[in-house]
Amino acid sequence: MNRLKLRRRMEAFFIEDIGDLDLSSDFLFSSTQIGRVVFTCKASGVFCGESIIEEGYSMIDPSIRIHLHKEDGTPLIPGDPIATIEGPVAALLKGERVILNLIQRLSGIATLTQEAVTCLNSHRTRICDTRKTTPGLRLFEKYAVRTGGGFNHRNGLSDAVMLKDNHIEFFGSIQDAVAQVKDHVGHMVKIEVETEREIQVAEAVEAGVDCIMFDNCTPEQIKNYLRIVPPFITTEASGGITLETLQQYQGLDLDYISLGFLTHSAPSLDISANVKLLKEEIQ
Repeated sequence: MNRLKLRRRMEAFFIEDIGDLDLSSDFLFSSTQIGRVVFTCKASGVFCGESIIEEGYSMIDPSIRIHLHKEDGTPLIPGDPIATIEGPVAALLKGERVILNLIQRLSGIATLTQEAVTCLNSHRTRICDTRKTTPGLRLFEKYAVRTGGGFNHRNGLSDAVMLKDNHIEFFGSIQDAVAQVKDHVGHMVKIEVETEREIQVAEAVEAGVDCIMFDNCTPEQIKNYLRIVPPFITTEASGGITLETLQQYQGLDLDYISLGFLTHSAPSLDISANVKLLKEEIQ
């Protein structure tokens, strides 16, 4: 994860939560009171968020000491300690909620992604995410997908051309839309087209696209469509695929299956913060 972008996002999150000061902690604890917080997992899953703990607490107070017990991508079972953090009590409490919220959210996404990868159980087809991410959290959520063993689709609208059904409906035809886009983008920019019917797949092939998405298509339909797609065009299935139906796509000669639920429906992993007052230092 890009640490510069991470710190900028974390700064905004802390400003939102802390405001001008922490009216609870700042009036209860002096700067010499030292405590310990242990983040502990309460459910099985995959951990994601070591850089959030490190960068987050170092931003709150550089004197805070952090010991990570788990690395990103490692499995968790109930009772596992994730990190031990020691420092001024007020600083520990200021950073706790924002950091905990983020690592619970990201660990939940990593856990669900790993479940999807395991469920598909394919050496051929990769699981990837979509743009159905939480505004402001895309950097984090897409990192969590990678941590869980998945891959990222485009990060944003400027990464690649993706002509969806609404683009085609407004513009008129796949071939004309692709031709016009090719007149404007550079040779390093890939073009993907979303298709739902065989005639659209054939038109996308004829237009010379880089990637074809089979949207809301059954495994049987996809199997038929793949017969007219040359091997140098990347293929992707998306739309309406759930964890329960994912296995139906095993054995298809697909490159990717993109799943929106990885980010928009992942439950947060249950992680708690256990605290202890260590001492009051004499300055």
